[in-house]
Amino acid sequence: MISFKAAVLDTCTTDRPFSDSQPLVLETIHADGPMGHEVLVRIDAASLCRSDLSVITGVRPWPMPIVPGHEASGIVEETGTDVDGFFPGDRVVLVYQPHCGVCPCCVAGDAHLCAPGLAANRAGKLLTGGPRLSLNGDVLHHHMGLSAFAEMAVVSQHSLVKVDAALPAEIAALFGCAVMCGAGSIINSGGVTAGETVAIAGIGGVGASAILGARLAGASRIIAVDPDAEKRQTALSLGATDAISGGPGAAEEILEMTGGGVDCALEAAGILGAFETAYAATKRGGRVVTAGLVSPETPFELDIAAHVTSAKSIRGSYMGSCNPAIDIPKFVELYTSGRFPVDRLITHRMPLADVNSALENMAASNALRQILTP
Repeated sequence: MISFKAAVLDTCTTDRPFSDSQPLVLETIHADGPMGHEVLVRIDAASLCRSDLSVITGVRPWPMPIVPGHEASGIVEETGTDVDGFFPGDRVVLVYQPHCGVCPCCVAGDAHLCAPGLAANRAGKLLTGGPRLSLNGDVLHHHMGLSAFAEMAVVSQHSLVKVDAALPAEIAALFGCAVMCGAGSIINSGGVTAGETVAIAGIGGVGASAILGARLAGASRIIAVDPDAEKRQTALSLGATDAISGGPGAAEEILEMTGGGVDCALEAAGILGAFETAYAATKRGGRVVTAGLVSPETPFELDIAAHVTSAKSIRGSYMGSCNPAIDIPKFVELYTSGRFPVDRLITHRMPLADVNSALENMAASNALRQILTP
């Protein structure tokens, strides 16, 4: 049995500021040692995503109680008896969608669509079983098979990607979610090619990563859309060619700027208005990619006839349509070569004990990526 500190959520809440209501409580929890294909990882750095916020507020339902956190890096401490390819001392990126390797989607190369991995996540378990966490004898659930707001994590080996030991922990953490969801949504899901035009609605961590991805893809025009003036400035500093405020007139402005719309528009805000802007700002025959997780109750009305005549395509992008074992090393190489400055996504650094303050920063849209260290 292993003991370590972790941030535990007993009940969902919208009581803000979270820095005062303190929904996450740092507790000493327990875990079984790694069995079979499981790995014990010492968490070196975890970062926050709006998906973590949706766990706190209950917008995305999860079994309770739970240890949140799904974007992190660490060092392998111990491996189960059947683990292949990972050894103590390895630096690893934790990946929130485990892949079984044998289901039809995995065999087809679509690891992000692994059905057994998704089912395990939704149940608050590991792909290998569980839950493996407990507090005072009561079960704690895993968030996305990781539960990374903690000093340690027991995970399936299929939730890990090994990276160069020289890669800084805080940078490595970004590749587990922000990079794949942002840059991957542009490059993989959106299929953006050199010379094409792009609009990105929502400049949080994912939207900012998408700007970097659009630059990598060679987009000729990158239009950032966000109501926050500071985020618009950030977008321009990252390589956006234009930055406009959101709202009902944003799509019309983009249509006028581009003479009929962009080749590809990405919704990265997780709100209906951002999706509506992305859809309306896309040219006839263009591609609309949506990566934000809106509330499941959010309705959207689509004029089917107009959709047919506009010949637009709509694609949901989960994990940036990435195969982590292939795409994370590629993105890391681009970072180390200086062509993909993902370190610029980091706006705050703080200890794990301040996780509730980090949640409030996220809720107030005052951060891109915040790094928590145990």
